[in-house]
Amino acid sequence: MKKVTEEFGSMVFDERTMKERLPKETFKRLEKTMKSGKSLDVNAATIVANAMKDWAIEKGATHYTHWFQPMTGITAEKHDSFIAPTADGKVIMEFSGKELVRGEPDASSFPSGGLRATFEARGYTAWDPTSFAFIKDGVLCIPTAFCSYGGQALDKKTPLLRSMEAINRQAMRILRLFGNTDATCVKTTVGPEQEYFLIDEKMYEKRRDLIYTGRTLFGSKAPKGQELDDHYFGSIKTRVQEFMKDLNDELWQLGILAKTEHNEVAPAQHELAPIFTTTNIAADHNQLTMEMMQKVAKRHGMVCLLSEKPFAGVNGSGKHNNWSISTDTGVNLLEPGDTPFENAQFLLFLCSVIKAVDEYQDLIRISAASAGNDHRLGAAEAPPAVVSMFLGDELTEILEAIEKEEAYGAREKELLRVGVHVLPKFPKDATDRNRTSPFAFTGNKFEFRMLGSSASVSGPNTMLNTAVAEELRLFADELEVAEDFEKTLHDIIRKTIKEHKRIIFNGNGYDESWLKEAKKRGLLNLKTTPDALPYLISKKNIELFKTHKVFTEEELYSRYEILMENYSKVLGIEALTMVDMTRKDILPSAMRYGRELCDAAAAKKSLGADTTYESETLKTVSSLTTGIFSMVGQLERDIEEAKTMGDVTKEANFCKDTLFSHMACLRASVDELEECMPSDTWPYPSYGDILFSVK
Repeated sequence: MKKVTEEFGSMVFDERTMKERLPKETFKRLEKTMKSGKSLDVNAATIVANAMKDWAIEKGATHYTHWFQPMTGITAEKHDSFIAPTADGKVIMEFSGKELVRGEPDASSFPSGGLRATFEARGYTAWDPTSFAFIKDGVLCIPTAFCSYGGQALDKKTPLLRSMEAINRQAMRILRLFGNTDATCVKTTVGPEQEYFLIDEKMYEKRRDLIYTGRTLFGSKAPKGQELDDHYFGSIKTRVQEFMKDLNDELWQLGILAKTEHNEVAPAQHELAPIFTTTNIAADHNQLTMEMMQKVAKRHGMVCLLSEKPFAGVNGSGKHNNWSISTDTGVNLLEPGDTPFENAQFLLFLCSVIKAVDEYQDLIRISAASAGNDHRLGAAEAPPAVVSMFLGDELTEILEAIEKEEAYGAREKELLRVGVHVLPKFPKDATDRNRTSPFAFTGNKFEFRMLGSSASVSGPNTMLNTAVAEELRLFADELEVAEDFEKTLHDIIRKTIKEHKRIIFNGNGYDESWLKEAKKRGLLNLKTTPDALPYLISKKNIELFKTHKVFTEEELYSRYEILMENYSKVLGIEALTMVDMTRKDILPSAMRYGRELCDAAAAKKSLGADTTYESETLKTVSSLTTGIFSMVGQLERDIEEAKTMGDVTKEANFCKDTLFSHMACLRASVDELEECMPSDTWPYPSYGDILFSVK
């Protein structure tokens, strides 16, 4: 058995492998491309492609694919073999630099939001050399960006890369102002914690709602859920432990830094957390992690559910996006320093994040918006839909002292002026964690907790990177022309704290009183996806993305169309599934049970026995089925009406206000019916059966 250290990254064409297989000069040119983002010339690309092909074939690969992330929420790939015909009827294995650098998949069937007509099929994939190629299922996967014939981004990777360039440009301006000449680039880093459910495959196959939608649309609460908190961090079941072991093996071979695994709060719920890495690579790795979770679960006779709310009444699943900013010299710019110089720099970067989250709270909320995640946000299991920032008492008190130009406690006797007096030294964990906060500072990073479990982290980090880049740009513009650098720096920090402290909240985000307080502060409460999405195409946000060349106006409108349409489609599929399950299984089962009750009552009556139970139960079942039948008819009419809207915004709002409401009413009645019927007459496994199915 190979050691983990030997197995780690064995299926990745990483830097170590490149050094071994590429000529020294070619490796240097490729390394420069990876660090600076400059294109690689064709000759060097051909050498890299040949080495990559030879390595992949040695590992058993026969095909290659340009692996990309379209606007579907999952990854895409088209496999081509390495074979090329020879004159004598044989084949040789070839892979050119041109094939490495660019591919041409059919783009007509991918979401474009009106950027292109359906008949315009041409699209391009372009190699992203900053993310290493890897082998998956015998196929060499080359991470790529995906764009249209006209150059518009049709994927999630391209805007993310653009946003990373934007924050790098502006952060480097700030570092130079502080005299830092060592760093050559700044990158954001991310560690996305992934929550998921594991259930028995046999149970899954009996639930059409899980098969079609990824979550249960009906289901009364089990007698036991998460009330005892006994599952959280509890002993991991043998079957789950075996799954986790195999999953780690797969992830480690792909160079994914899977680190922590444990049981989560809800029964059958678990979490995996990786070590931080560059945002672009972290996004690729998280997509692979979700894919591998589902594949490995199947091998163990289980199904991995990544839906945000697969079961009502127990916690849903999120994804915590731990985000920070670091230089290529290893300096974390969100790490409080020990000297006035470092403290001032830290405070300026901290203020850029505070200002960004306040001014662009709409974009932060949008980045976590989806039909699935709407079930979580605002419940006492996830942050509320109101965006706020947690800094902890100590850091908040320091900012307040700067704002008021007062002494900070007993530790600082003179007025606290940035860059002149030493701030208190922060221990790495200077404050407690706040699990109710959407955006919490945790010592040297921010934990963005609003994301849904199935979401790509590319979108949220694109928004965050761009918003912070804008604030750094404005700070740099002012500081570069300042006559008195220290005074201007102090004034910027003080002004930022004063004008944007409304976004800072260290209390309980689940408390109703916070929502009232947030409203007084002027913070947005965008409860649903259709409420949030129109802000994406506001003038302020269009200008932001155009300024930093992250999105064009056309690309933003296309994403608005795609996301609104996706919301309606998800609810439409769920509504159709509810109709299908109710008409084909639930109502017929209730009718059969009603017949049984009638027969039992007749038999007892003939014996002179009391028939109160049968009569009362039959009344309840009959009343519920009559109501359910009517509700199904209404839902079918809603589905047809939604199709006639002809406008993505109108349709999404109709689905939110009308369709969703009628779906909730139908569910409530069906769940009540389930509680009236014996388990052997109900057509589906119960919540108790599913949640406790993995022994």
